[in-house]
Amino acid sequence: MRKNDLCKFLAGKVFVCATAMLTTIPVYGNNEADSLSAERRDVKLNSVLVQGGKARRMQGVVNAEVISSTELFRAACCNLGESFTTNPSVDVNYADAATGARQIKLLGLSGLYVQMLTENIPNYRGAAIPYALSYVPGTWMQSIQVSKGCSSVKNGYESITGQINIEFKKPQATQYVEANAYVNTKGRYEGNFQGNLHLSKKWSTVLLLHYEDMNSAHDGNGDGFMDMPKVRQYSAMNRWMYKSTHLMSQFGIKGLKERRRGGQSSHNHDMAGMADMALYQIAIDNERYEAFAKNAYLFNDSHNSNIALILSGSLHKQDATYGNKAFDVDEKNFYASLMYEADYGKHHSLSAGVSLNHDYLKNYYRLENSLLYPVITERERETTPGAYVQYTYKLGEKFTLMGGLRIDHSSIHGTFWTPRAHLKWAPNKIFSLRASVGKGYRTDHVLAENNFLLASGRRVEIADNIEQEEAWNSGISTQFSIPLFEKTLSINAEYYYTNFVHQLVVDMDSDPHAVRFTNLAGDSYSHTWQVEMTYPFFRGFTATAAYRRTNVKCSYGGVLMEKPLTSRYKGLLTMSYKPGLEKWQFDVTLQLNGGGRMPTPYTTADGTPSWGTSFKAYEQLSAQVTRYFRHFSIYAGGENITNFKQKNPIVNASEPWGSNFDSTLVWGPIHGAVYYIGVRFNWNKI
Repeated sequence: MRKNDLCKFLAGKVFVCATAMLTTIPVYGNNEADSLSAERRDVKLNSVLVQGGKARRMQGVVNAEVISSTELFRAACCNLGESFTTNPSVDVNYADAATGARQIKLLGLSGLYVQMLTENIPNYRGAAIPYALSYVPGTWMQSIQVSKGCSSVKNGYESITGQINIEFKKPQATQYVEANAYVNTKGRYEGNFQGNLHLSKKWSTVLLLHYEDMNSAHDGNGDGFMDMPKVRQYSAMNRWMYKSTHLMSQFGIKGLKERRRGGQSSHNHDMAGMADMALYQIAIDNERYEAFAKNAYLFNDSHNSNIALILSGSLHKQDATYGNKAFDVDEKNFYASLMYEADYGKHHSLSAGVSLNHDYLKNYYRLENSLLYPVITERERETTPGAYVQYTYKLGEKFTLMGGLRIDHSSIHGTFWTPRAHLKWAPNKIFSLRASVGKGYRTDHVLAENNFLLASGRRVEIADNIEQEEAWNSGISTQFSIPLFEKTLSINAEYYYTNFVHQLVVDMDSDPHAVRFTNLAGDSYSHTWQVEMTYPFFRGFTATAAYRRTNVKCSYGGVLMEKPLTSRYKGLLTMSYKPGLEKWQFDVTLQLNGGGRMPTPYTTADGTPSWGTSFKAYEQLSAQVTRYFRHFSIYAGGENITNFKQKNPIVNASEPWGSNFDSTLVWGPIHGAVYYIGVRFNWNKI
């Protein structure tokens, strides 16, 4: 790890190593070189400010985008799942119409294939996946880095379609106190607090608190089911920072408790005479505790040689019932990584390290909707030690080649190799080109990662001997910064191809009354093309337009078919205007989501299909107005202002105890327009 990398490893993208003065420089890095390339060698800073809301990296070798807090403030962004409203690359939608679980999609594929990181530590695995997007409060985040394609081998072997790395507020930042209050028309209330304290020149700490409550039962379509579950969540995080001339250390703890209640709120009109039947209820309780420590020691300043040790652990407990189906899990994870990095001259750098990951899950489940069936206990254990080496050749800012290879040994799947390579060519300041190719793997925890599918009358069938997932990802992207009318037009065009060698297939087509988890038998791939343009038309006003086309296919029952519930295209237009003295800010975003295929329906008694074979395109509009004052701001806005809702998102809602009931066929919004208002308070020590 080089000196600059050491700083960003410990503090995220905005910490540099000593004290003297404050300046502002652009930051575009993640865990590769150059993140603080603008730092002058003769000046040591105590902080760096990020300019702009969203930036693509011109210097880094990986195709990555940094979403700063400025960009996050363009919408309510109550949590991570609501932070991609203005982003054309990442899609977020509900996984079903009953539990409130959300899933992201990147490069047309499930978020399972995106490696989630918190400050470059792998996180939110297994049982945390279905609701992880709600576990990160928006006000806690300093920035989000989204990278596409295979990434560096440093963080492990799991990244297949990309990485999402979350940077939290820092202990060592200029002393501050922040608070946020939010309420919307659906009865959701939220409060947040963040504040840090410098105890000495070497020690600092930060405390982050979050509370949210939505206790109203909304049933906009009158099907008897809540459109969104009631949720109450508490979470807190405390982290510490120690820095000296050669040693830097961060450590912290985080705790979360969440209660979800969904399902039927009443018997609808189709159930006349059946009021004596029990309501179909969904109850999900989650508790999660995390701890981490990151330590680094700088040996040689001239060669930027250093060693770093990362340790993290988490405990996750979930108790869930879906009618009479049940899934409880106790999950434990431990992760350790020891890394060494050094520069050899101006052009060569080497990184090497070893890692260890251990997952333990104890599952208790009943997959039948009857209390007559017993609860089954099952244990899953996997220990995976590994090692990697990565070499980077850099010729100034014009050419970078990075190649990495890691070897890991799973206690379940044996030994496997992960090769990855990246290339960047930037002959001038106007044009740059990046290319990447590499492999990724992941171990599936079928029920822990997909337990929301139990909110259905479908039978759950899991094949024996589920294989480790394995896929190749390759991509190419170009970036243009074109001078136009004394401003700069930014154009980014990219193409990515993901091809699975082994895959866990979630088959809802072979039998409309079952969901089958099977090993891939045939082909499975994703093609994604995207073009994005950004231009500042006049002072204070910037617009971004993007279009993405996706072609995702997989073999179901031996037949290659379009992946269901996946939009074929997406169009986005987002505009931001901050006039005059920048006391006001106006933000508008319009999305057009293309249609796609539905899973194969069954035939009802009257001979008609239970649902359509496809869904049509739909649009969504969001807007926000913000008024800034010296130490606080007031914001108000709306989401899904077009009020588009998927009609009848729950199939056969009048008979939730029957085999035809299904709440998992969600492809669009399940509730209408939401309007909100909030207040942000901020104080910074000068």
